[in-house]
Amino acid sequence: MEQTWRWFGPDDLVRLPHIRQAGASGIVTALHHIPYGVEWTPDEIAARKALISADASLGLRWSVVESLPIHERIKLGDGDLKPLFDTYRQSLRNLAAADVKTVCYNFMPVLDWTRTDLAWPLPGGGTALKFDAVKYCAFDCFMLARKGAEADHAPALIDRAKTWFASASESDKAMLLANINAGLPGAYVRYDIPAFTRMLESYKDIGHEGLLANLTRFLREVIPTAEEVGVRMCIHPDDPPRPLFGLARIVSNGDDLAAIVDAVPSIANGITFCTGSLGAGQHNDVPALAKRFAHHIHFGHLRNVSKATDGSFMEAEHLAGDTDMVAVIRTLLVEQKRRRDAGDSRWQIPFRPDHGHELLDDVGRKTHPGYPAVGRLRGLAEIRGVMTAISAIEGLPLH
Repeated sequence: MEQTWRWFGPDDLVRLPHIRQAGASGIVTALHHIPYGVEWTPDEIAARKALISADASLGLRWSVVESLPIHERIKLGDGDLKPLFDTYRQSLRNLAAADVKTVCYNFMPVLDWTRTDLAWPLPGGGTALKFDAVKYCAFDCFMLARKGAEADHAPALIDRAKTWFASASESDKAMLLANINAGLPGAYVRYDIPAFTRMLESYKDIGHEGLLANLTRFLREVIPTAEEVGVRMCIHPDDPPRPLFGLARIVSNGDDLAAIVDAVPSIANGITFCTGSLGAGQHNDVPALAKRFAHHIHFGHLRNVSKATDGSFMEAEHLAGDTDMVAVIRTLLVEQKRRRDAGDSRWQIPFRPDHGHELLDDVGRKTHPGYPAVGRLRGLAEIRGVMTAISAIEGLPLH
């Protein structure tokens, strides 16, 4: 599998030479400075490629786009969307012309990944991302005071949330709002409580079926162009894989993934297989999902989580947590061999170590939440070791 690394561009504290030191060769990045709904022009794409390849000795290439974002109006199905579809299609053509042909995207309304704690303490002084169900409930029921929120939470959880909220300082509440907003590291969009409430209100009449219909419309508009120019698109699962703040989630389990790949059958309509996002679902068997959808996986996010019965979860070490990562990696290597044997010139599946712990010199460095250097380097090294062992034992190709 191609070892890649998420890079947030020239302002990222993790520099390109650091990525090479970690052992990755593929860069996963996006043009975060371009507003949603605006074309990624050939000049902008070329400029980013030039940054990545400026030092030829590093041997880095732009392997995956993460993400080419979808305008909120498309998710809402709001108004005349033809200009937005036209722009998205043109951006795909421009990326393909620059030989950047794997595009990750998501269809999560309002927020991307959601956590309540960005620096939960670990033994020895490191930190991890965490989703605390009590704090989330407190935010939903008492900070947002969302109408009907209590119906979405167990009574015992509401009682615990009420206790937390009563003892929380204004600083605690402000930090919780900031942490929940932090799941938008690329867009840099931030909501205060009134803005958050307005965004939720815009989705009040869009349930699961409505949001799925809007995604299906998007796929029917853009997948033919992606297939024409050789782009493989891959949707990222919901994180966490459950409804949040009354918002529908439509990429959370096996039935959701099946509905998406069946909506527009095409090699261009694929999946970003995120073991952490899917792994946060209480009923998701992640290794089984990897086998079921192996033919559709175009990109892998490999990370692990440990879950609690109340819906909380925390980022675990990459080879620890609740998901059998070795089984997932083996499935991806078997799928690579199938593709190579079938003559697919793009048989290698790019993957990246996702959401590392903040460790050692990274503690307090203010890297993007979940994206410190050392924790991801550790994860990549561990995954690389598993890959190498499985390849040697079973004769499966790595590269």
